[in-house]
Amino acid sequence: MGLSEIEARVAAACEAAGRTRDTVQLIAVSKVQPRERVVAVLDEGQRVFGENRVQEAQERWPSLLEEYDGVSVHLIGPLQTNKARQAMEFFDAIHSVDRPKLARTLARLGQEIGRCPDLFVQVNTGAEPQKAGVLPEDADDFIAECRTLDLPLRGLMCIPPADVAPEVHFRMLAEIAARNGLAGLSMGMSGDFEAAIAAGATHVRVGSAIFGERDYG
Repeated sequence: MGLSEIEARVAAACEAAGRTRDTVQLIAVSKVQPRERVVAVLDEGQRVFGENRVQEAQERWPSLLEEYDGVSVHLIGPLQTNKARQAMEFFDAIHSVDRPKLARTLARLGQEIGRCPDLFVQVNTGAEPQKAGVLPEDADDFIAECRTLDLPLRGLMCIPPADVAPEVHFRMLAEIAARNGLAGLSMGMSGDFEAAIAAGATHVRVGSAIFGERDYG
């Protein structure tokens, strides 16, 4: 499909929702993609990328960041507490803050390092046991706890359950964000980003539709 077609679809979804294109940030999810595909998308002008793992990002991006100006790399996968310092020092945003221990660790490291990426609280909107994220009924309290730690909360993130209509999950996330005064909504992937934009997404995470299917072999 490619970046240009996805860009056109994002713009059309914004127009259909009565929004301007600059209200949605397209995150190109480069996890497990070969370097040559990432370079091709960089050469097309994309500057915001998402990675799932700290180690993979640290192996891939330092040389590319030297070569390309204005690139922002976001962590969109789960974050282990023992990788928190590396993540804080490397990423521009972390979309997977999902438990009090991690929040406290990020707050402490932010004081030590003197900087903190933009943070999104991950909400497990489907209450799926295999997925990370705070449960919807616990989200308000967790957001309040993060604020007492002076963490720079940008918004919320969710990954709806597979094989169900995602709209109810997008609406749930938007409602939690609204009542907590959070503007950022990181939601929507290759198969549903247009529905996410209609529901208010500010960040959409699109991988295979830009790069092609991943080869996990």
